[in-house]
Amino acid sequence: MSSKNVIITGTSRGIGFELVKLFSELGHNVLALSRNAKPIEDLGIKNVSSFSFDLCNVDDYRNVERFVEENWNSVDILINNAGLLLNKPFSETTLKDFAKVYETNVYGVAELTRVVLPFMKKQGHVVTISSMGGIQGSMKFPGLAAYSSSKGAVITLSELLAEEYKATGPQFNVLALGAVQTEMLEEAFPGYEAPTSALEMAEYILDFSLTGNKYFNGKVLQVSNSTP
Repeated sequence: MSSKNVIITGTSRGIGFELVKLFSELGHNVLALSRNAKPIEDLGIKNVSSFSFDLCNVDDYRNVERFVEENWNSVDILINNAGLLLNKPFSETTLKDFAKVYETNVYGVAELTRVVLPFMKKQGHVVTISSMGGIQGSMKFPGLAAYSSSKGAVITLSELLAEEYKATGPQFNVLALGAVQTEMLEEAFPGYEAPTSALEMAEYILDFSLTGNKYFNGKVLQVSNSTP
């Protein structure tokens, strides 16, 4: 398999951190984006680049454009993995709370995708990580009104983009994850032990991002073996 140019967000911990290591081990070039770039920088991997990136900072998107223009010229895979979780009773969730969650989980996904699209090939793949909480008819949990509804929004966004770009590519798909043992899960469900580790889920996402667009476009795959 020829090496790919891969952009991953939310790489300072959990699934994103594991994805960076997995892609680099296979010889792919990775741009790891997170507000905290130090965990990736400390790895010292030659085919991995990293700098501080905030989905809510407009200026940071220009840094991504500049990096691709100067180093790669094209992008094969974009994995929208970063997310912000808020666990708070709805009666206490303010307009600012909702705006903050949506700015990261929806607006940030939309803007980074828009910025990267001109560099993507016809057979490129945009994979957005959603949640089972964003799937209609799935189990819902109190306190996650802003988070789960934002995860539903990016599902519809991806379906729309798949339709809009179906003639030219790339392909857009969503993985709606169930419980994975990450810091974010601990924040949402303190003490809960998930049956799937961050590394195990990263291995699945790695394979899907490399091959899934041969079989799917504009689809949502539910990746869950538990509730939550």
